[in-house]
Amino acid sequence: MKLRKKQSGQGMTEYILIVALIAVAVIVAVRLFGTNVTKGFNNAAGQISSNTSGSTAGNVASTAANAVNAVPGQ
Repeated sequence: MKLRKKQSGQGMTEYILIVALIAVAVIVAVRLFGTNVTKGFNNAAGQISSNTSGSTAGNVASTAANAVNAVPGQ
């Protein structure tokens, strides 16, 4: 006699909850640290740009800094 029920749907629900919690944690982390990270990237890009003025690396750093500034919600 088998008394245990199959619990096939339970595993999927647990994975969905874990993914949702991770997503919430990422959103909170981006909200808390997003501006600091953007400032750090801009600072690094500015230093690279000033050290290699006129070179391709300087242009790439400037373009990267502009792209980071264009991120919506920041």
